Amino acid sequence: MREVFHQSLEDVQSRLVEIADLVTIAIDRATRAFGTSDVSLAEEVIEADAIIDEKAVELDELAIEILARQQPVARDLRIVVTALRVSASLERMGDMAEHIAQLARSRFPERAIPKGLKSTFTRMGELDVEVARKLAELLRTQDLRLAEAIRDDDDAIDELHVNVFEKVLGDSWKGEATATVDATLASRYHERFADHAVSVAKKVIYLATGDWAGADDDNVAEPSPVI
Repeated sequence: MREVFHQSLEDVQSRLVEIADLVTIAIDRATRAFGTSDVSLAEEVIEADAIIDEKAVELDELAIEILARQQPVARDLRIVVTALRVSASLERMGDMAEHIAQLARSRFPERAIPKGLKSTFTRMGELDVEVARKLAELLRTQDLRLAEAIRDDDDAIDELHVNVFEKVLGDSWKGEATATVDATLASRYHERFADHAVSVAKKVIYLATGDWAGADDDNVAEPSPVI
């Protein structure tokens, strides 16, 4: 029974990595669709989000089954509970990628990126993709150096997020209302994507060390999707 239990825990980890890999694909495609107005690529992201959601639900069901049947304690219990919380954050990251893709689709054939902000959003997209890749590797290896690297990338994204708001609120901003909304929403989605990655990184640190690395930010309100 103990061997079966440990196999179940390994299955939980492998499923988390699988979801993280799917999220990486989603944010990569979403940022490319946003930058190039590729509506076909945007549609792929939107449709694939259902797969991320489904796999997150399946992982949660497995974790709950382990809790009910195995009644884990100590570190084993932390693993299962942490997996449930990480799954929720990964699902949210998938949502953020979907929202970015929805912006690209809603503005097609025009570009969703307002004039004067292309380089900023290009960089935000690159950083989010890098964050996603590092997060998947962190879940795969538990190399805590990656957690610190994710925090550094998040700081850089936060700075770009502030720059976007300063730009659209500045006297020199000539964008129409639609462009202002697109810029603020897209920036927020990028910023929240990285925030969720930091939240996951904190949980991995806690799992590895038993120390809670900072406050949990999972309860921060989500921005509304673009319909």
